[in-house]
Amino acid sequence: MQKDIKIKGKIWIIIDKNNNLINDIDTDMIFHNRYLAITDINEMGKYTFDNLNGWKDFAQKAGQGDIVITGKNFGAGSSRQQAVDCFRSLGIQAILSESFGAIYKRNAINSGLPILKIKKIDLNKLHQRELLEINIKDGSTSSECLEIEPFPKVQMDIYQAGNLFEFGKQI
Repeated sequence: MQKDIKIKGKIWIIIDKNNNLINDIDTDMIFHNRYLAITDINEMGKYTFDNLNGWKDFAQKAGQGDIVITGKNFGAGSSRQQAVDCFRSLGIQAILSESFGAIYKRNAINSGLPILKIKKIDLNKLHQRELLEINIKDGSTSSECLEIEPFPKVQMDIYQAGNLFEFGKQI
Protein backbone atom coordinates (compact mmCIF):
# COMPACT_ATOMS: atom_id res chain seq x y z
CA MET A 1 0.00 0.00 0.00
CA GLN A 2 1.69 3.20 -1.19
CA LYS A 3 0.50 6.34 0.56
CA ASP A 4 0.67 9.77 -1.00
CA ILE A 5 3.70 11.82 0.04
CA LYS A 6 1.58 14.97 0.05
CA ILE A 7 -0.99 15.61 2.73
CA LYS A 8 -3.43 18.48 2.81
CA GLY A 9 -5.64 19.58 5.65
CA LYS A 10 -6.85 22.38 7.89
CA ILE A 11 -4.52 23.28 10.72
CA TRP A 12 -5.12 23.48 14.45
CA ILE A 13 -2.48 25.68 16.06
CA ILE A 14 -2.39 24.62 19.71
CA ILE A 15 -1.70 27.92 21.46
CA ASP A 16 -2.17 29.35 24.92
CA LYS A 17 -4.08 32.52 25.86
CA ASN A 18 -1.01 34.60 24.90
CA ASN A 19 -0.97 33.09 21.38
CA ASN A 20 2.21 31.10 21.99
CA LEU A 21 2.55 27.47 20.94
CA ILE A 22 1.96 25.27 23.96
CA ASN A 23 5.07 23.37 25.00
CA ASP A 24 5.38 20.20 27.07
CA ILE A 25 1.98 18.73 26.22
CA ASP A 26 2.31 15.37 27.93
CA THR A 27 0.43 12.16 27.24
CA ASP A 28 -1.88 12.82 30.20
CA MET A 29 -2.98 16.11 28.58
CA ILE A 30 -3.46 14.37 25.24
CA PHE A 31 -5.38 11.36 26.59
CA HIS A 32 -6.00 11.44 30.34
CA ASN A 33 -5.45 8.31 32.41
CA ARG A 34 -9.10 8.33 33.53
CA TYR A 35 -9.96 7.01 30.03
CA LEU A 36 -7.40 4.19 29.91
CA ALA A 37 -10.12 1.53 30.30
CA ILE A 38 -11.36 2.45 26.81
CA THR A 39 -9.96 -0.09 24.37
CA ASP A 40 -12.01 0.71 21.27
CA ILE A 41 -9.88 3.03 19.12
CA ASN A 42 -13.03 4.50 17.59
CA GLU A 43 -14.08 5.76 21.04
CA MET A 44 -10.68 7.22 21.98
CA GLY A 45 -10.86 10.26 19.73
CA LYS A 46 -13.60 12.02 21.64
CA TYR A 47 -11.28 12.41 24.65
CA THR A 48 -8.36 13.98 22.76
CA PHE A 49 -6.96 17.02 24.63
CA ASP A 50 -9.73 16.61 27.22
CA ASN A 51 -7.14 17.42 29.90
CA LEU A 52 -5.45 20.32 28.07
CA ASN A 53 -6.53 23.70 29.42
CA GLY A 54 -8.28 25.73 26.73
CA TRP A 55 -8.58 22.78 24.33
CA LYS A 56 -11.14 20.50 26.01
CA ASP A 57 -13.53 20.86 23.04
CA PHE A 58 -10.90 20.01 20.41
CA ALA A 59 -12.32 16.55 19.67
CA GLN A 60 -15.78 17.97 18.98
CA LYS A 61 -14.39 20.55 16.53
CA ALA A 62 -11.59 18.63 14.79
CA GLY A 63 -12.30 17.12 11.41
CA GLN A 64 -11.11 14.23 9.32
CA GLY A 65 -7.81 15.15 7.66
CA ASP A 66 -6.89 18.00 10.01
CA ILE A 67 -3.29 18.76 10.97
CA VAL A 68 -2.15 19.67 14.52
CA ILE A 69 0.67 22.15 15.21
CA THR A 70 2.22 22.35 18.70
CA GLY A 71 5.27 23.64 20.55
CA LYS A 72 8.26 21.79 22.00
CA ASN A 73 8.30 18.36 23.64
CA PHE A 74 4.92 17.14 22.40
CA GLY A 75 3.94 13.78 23.88
CA ALA A 76 6.33 13.82 26.83
CA GLY A 77 5.55 11.45 29.64
CA SER A 78 4.33 7.88 29.67
CA SER A 79 4.40 5.38 26.83
CA ARG A 80 0.63 5.66 26.45
CA GLN A 81 -0.31 4.35 22.98
CA GLN A 82 -3.77 5.87 23.38
CA ALA A 83 -2.13 9.31 23.07
CA VAL A 84 -1.33 8.38 19.46
CA ASP A 85 -4.46 6.35 18.76
CA CYS A 86 -6.84 9.15 19.80
CA PHE A 87 -5.54 11.29 16.91
CA ARG A 88 -5.83 8.38 14.51
CA SER A 89 -9.40 7.88 15.74
CA LEU A 90 -10.26 11.49 14.85
CA GLY A 91 -8.64 11.15 11.43
CA ILE A 92 -5.89 13.67 12.19
CA GLN A 93 -3.44 13.43 9.27
CA ALA A 94 -0.28 14.71 10.94
CA ILE A 95 1.20 16.37 13.99
CA LEU A 96 3.81 19.09 13.56
CA SER A 97 5.87 20.06 16.58
CA GLU A 98 9.14 21.75 17.41
CA SER A 99 10.16 18.49 19.15
CA PHE A 100 8.59 15.28 20.41
CA GLY A 101 8.91 13.15 23.52
CA ALA A 102 11.08 10.14 22.58
CA ILE A 103 8.55 7.42 23.42
CA TYR A 104 5.69 9.32 21.79
CA LYS A 105 7.75 9.78 18.64
CA ARG A 106 8.48 6.07 18.43
CA ASN A 107 4.84 5.10 19.07
CA ALA A 108 3.58 7.53 16.42
CA ILE A 109 6.08 6.37 13.80
CA ASN A 110 5.34 2.71 14.56
CA SER A 111 1.60 3.41 14.17
CA GLY A 112 2.08 5.20 10.85
CA LEU A 113 0.92 8.57 12.22
CA PRO A 114 2.97 11.27 10.48
CA ILE A 115 4.83 13.42 12.97
CA LEU A 116 6.99 16.17 11.53
CA LYS A 117 9.51 18.43 13.20
CA ILE A 118 9.07 22.17 12.69
CA LYS A 119 12.24 23.97 11.57
CA LYS A 120 10.70 27.44 11.36
CA ILE A 121 7.27 28.89 12.08
CA ASP A 122 5.84 32.41 12.00
CA LEU A 123 2.63 32.38 14.04
CA ASN A 124 1.82 35.94 12.92
CA LYS A 125 1.19 34.68 9.39
CA LEU A 126 -0.50 31.33 10.08
CA HIS A 127 -4.21 31.19 10.86
CA GLN A 128 -6.41 28.65 12.60
CA ARG A 129 -8.16 26.32 10.15
CA GLU A 130 -6.03 27.56 7.23
CA LEU A 131 -5.54 24.91 4.55
CA LEU A 132 -1.97 23.56 4.50
CA GLU A 133 -0.30 21.17 2.09
CA ILE A 134 2.84 19.30 3.15
CA ASN A 135 5.21 17.17 1.12
CA ILE A 136 6.48 14.76 3.77
CA LYS A 137 9.28 13.51 1.54
CA ASP A 138 11.05 16.85 1.02
CA GLY A 139 9.54 18.90 3.88
CA SER A 140 8.07 21.61 1.67
CA THR A 141 4.77 23.26 2.61
CA SER A 142 2.26 25.52 0.90
CA SER A 143 3.00 28.23 3.48
CA GLU A 144 6.06 30.48 3.35
CA CYS A 145 5.90 30.91 7.13
CA LEU A 146 6.31 27.21 7.97
CA GLU A 147 9.27 24.94 7.31
CA ILE A 148 9.44 21.32 8.42
CA GLU A 149 12.01 18.57 8.28
CA PRO A 150 11.29 15.82 5.76
CA PHE A 151 10.69 12.24 6.86
CA PRO A 152 13.83 10.18 7.41
CA LYS A 153 13.93 7.12 5.13
CA VAL A 154 12.86 4.57 7.75
CA GLN A 155 9.95 6.75 8.87
CA MET A 156 8.86 7.09 5.24
CA ASP A 157 9.11 3.32 4.74
CA ILE A 158 6.94 2.63 7.82
CA TYR A 159 4.44 5.32 6.80
CA GLN A 160 4.22 3.96 3.24
CA ALA A 161 3.60 0.45 4.60
CA GLY A 162 0.87 1.70 6.96
CA ASN A 163 2.60 0.90 10.26
CA LEU A 164 5.63 -0.93 11.66
CA PHE A 165 3.90 -4.32 11.64
CA GLU A 166 3.07 -4.05 7.93
CA PHE A 167 6.55 -2.76 7.17
CA GLY A 168 8.02 -5.76 8.98
CA LYS A 169 6.02 -8.10 6.76
CA GLN A 170 7.60 -6.50 3.69
CA ILE A 171 11.21 -7.08 4.72
